Order: sequence, then structure tokens, then C-alpha cells
Amino acid sequence: MTAIVTPTLTIEAFLELPYVEGSPAWEYMDGVAIQKPMPKTRHAILQKRLLIEIDNHSETYTALPELRCTFAGRSLIPDVAVIAWNRIPVNEVGEPEDNFMQAPDWSIEILSPDQKASRVIDNLLHCIRYGCQLGWMIDPDDYSVLIFAPQQEPNICRGACQLQVLAGMDLQLTTEQVFAWLKINKG
Repeated sequence: MTAIVTPTLTIEAFLELPYVEGSPAWEYMDGVAIQKPMPKTRHAILQKRLLIEIDNHSETYTALPELRCTFAGRSLIPDVAVIAWNRIPVNEVGEPEDNFMQAPDWSIEILSPDQKASRVIDNLLHCIRYGCQLGWMIDPDDYSVLIFAPQQEPNICRGACQLQVLAGMDLQLTTEQVFAWLKINKG
């Protein structure tokens, strides 16, 4: 993970940097630009399956990969941002605006081996403080999902634990079902 420390970097200046939309993604917090780690295979598989499952089980919400969400002094890029369709701003021709300037309804992060858990948790807590209804930190090395929700203590789920999803979403998942997506059947 790369960090560029520039004490005078404002969020506006960050968003104008020529490399900010490059890969891997760059985020902004507390006056610092931080590059997220490049996703690996397990991360990509979990991300893909989450996008499919969430979209297949909700008419109200959509799951978007790597969407920049800029709000309350930060610019974050959750691995999966789940947003109610009616919260996506549209332009005069009915197409979505390119810049999403609010917290997602559900922020999902998949922890990479070289990523700092405290930084990911900090981002998820920021999202919850500013309107996000649910946050997940998926840890593929620990086979756990750490869940954040407003006015609730964080909860760690493993095994057959039923995972909390957004209210009104027709999706039931256990932690073991999520990590079973990583099993590749050859044959």
C-alpha cells in the first residue's frame, strides 16, 4: 500500500490528481492520498460473486464494483458499493452522474493480505457515521466477516453464521457460503 503524504493536500486537489483514477485505486483521508493494494485472485472471485448475488436478490439496490464515493471529507472506493437505485443521481437524459458524492447504503471491503485492517475498519466506520446502513470487512485468511451497522456493536461471523444484509433485500448468506465460492472444482 502506497501513501503520499502532502500536508496541504485538500480533497479537491486530490480529486484533480492525474493518477487518482488509475489502478490500483487511490483513496483520500485526513489530507493523505493512499493507494489500495492490487486485488488478487481470491479477492476478485469474492467480489464478482458478491456483485452477482446482491444484484440477483434485490430490485431496490444495485451492487457496483470499485465505485468512488466522496463524502464528509473522504474519497473512498469500496470493493463493492451497494446503493439504492433511487439514490443514484441522474443527469437531464436520465443517465447516472459520474460522481457519487455520498456514502453507499452498504460498503463491502475484502481484506487483502498486505492491507491494514485498521485502515479498512476506519473507512467502514466513516461510512456508518455518514449514513451507510451496513458495512462488511471480509477476511479471506481468517474466513470471517466483520459486520458494522449503526448503533450496534461490530459482530464477527464465521461458519454457519447468518450474515446481516440490508433490510428488504431477499438475500440469505452464511459466512461458510461466502467462502465456499473460493473452492474451485476441477474436473
